[in-house]
Amino acid sequence: MEKVIAIGSKNNAKIQAAANVFPREEYIVKGYSVDTAVSDQPFSEEETKKGAVHRSKAALAMDAVIGIGLEGGVEPMEDGLYLCSWGALADEKGRLFTAAGAKILLPEEVAEGLYKGEELKTMMEAYTNKKGVSHNEGAVGIFSNGFISRADMFAHIVWLLYGQWKFSQKLNKS
Repeated sequence: MEKVIAIGSKNNAKIQAAANVFPREEYIVKGYSVDTAVSDQPFSEEETKKGAVHRSKAALAMDAVIGIGLEGGVEPMEDGLYLCSWGALADEKGRLFTAAGAKILLPEEVAEGLYKGEELKTMMEAYTNKKGVSHNEGAVGIFSNGFISRADMFAHIVWLLYGQWKFSQKLNKS
C-alpha cells in the first residue's frame, strides 16, 4: 500500500515544497483542493496559521498517512505589511505540528491593494504583469530578486514540520 502525503492545496509551489522534503522512495505526494476555513487573503499570523492547520487536517482525511497544510498570508506591523507563511502537519496518530517561515516587507503599492481587499496573488499578477506568480516564484521570489522562491519558502517550513514529526517518532520509540 502506498503511503500518501496529502497536501491541502493544488498549488504547484506547495506540492513541490513537500515533494522536495519527503523521500520519494517512501511516499507519494499528492495535492488536494480543500477548504481553508479562513479568508482568501489571511490578514494575520493567527489567521494564516489557522488556515494551515485546517488544510492539514482536511488533507489527512484524503486517505493519507500525513496531511500537510501550507498557508500564505500577510501580517501588519508598525513599519508596513509583511508576507508571512505557516505550515501544519497532521498525522494518522492524531499528532499536529506547526511551523512558520521567514517574513519579507511588501512594497507600499502592493500593501495598499491588500488593505483595499485585493488578494496577494491578484496584486502580484498586476504588479509583475505575469500570470501564475503564486504557482511559481511567488511574491517572495519577486521581492527577493529570485533568490528565494515560493516553493523554497514553503520547503523550509516543510523541513521544520518533517523534523518535528521525525523527532516525535524517535521519542515514542524509547
